[in-house]
Amino acid sequence: MSNTDVVGLLLAGGLARRMGGGDKPLRELNGRPLLEHVVERARPQVGTLILNANGDPERFVHFGLPVVADVVDGFAGPLAGILTGLEWMAANQSDAAWMVSFATDAPFFPTDMVSRLRESAEATNADVACACSKDRTHPVFALWRPSLRGDLRTALVEEDMRKIDRWTARYKVEEVSFDLDTTGRDPFFNINRPEDLAEAETTL
Repeated sequence: MSNTDVVGLLLAGGLARRMGGGDKPLRELNGRPLLEHVVERARPQVGTLILNANGDPERFVHFGLPVVADVVDGFAGPLAGILTGLEWMAANQSDAAWMVSFATDAPFFPTDMVSRLRESAEATNADVACACSKDRTHPVFALWRPSLRGDLRTALVEEDMRKIDRWTARYKVEEVSFDLDTTGRDPFFNINRPEDLAEAETTL
């Protein structure tokens, strides 16, 4: 399945408190920025790739991606990033069929993730398709219909909505389960603390 009509959104707008602050995606993993590993996996799965990050965009310039800051103030969490991506898509690529979001602290997500999420969403006419592994959902790894944009802005601005799963409970959500990889690792292993970074280094 071709996904050239899918916009990919890399979520890097968080504060990385458990890593001691700063830009977690720029921490090095195996001699390269964590974000570089993520871009390598995400780029072939989508037609367009953008980065949601706040602050000076110049620090990401060598990745060659459009950098889009949150469209709502106050570090409102990943939902703010998702709204940002949907609004960027409406303004810049309104003919896109879907948007898919990726966490930028999980460098091992499946290379067929977007195709599998889309196949499931379209087969069930879902509004959102969300990745799962080991009986856990990963709501930042999800496929989103562009038509959700207006409702999400209302929820964020007027209802102060912050939790993804609380908001998506209003819609038809399809969960897609992914197996552990060949090493027995959860493909959605994410790096929150320095020791997680060390574990990822060992894996690589």
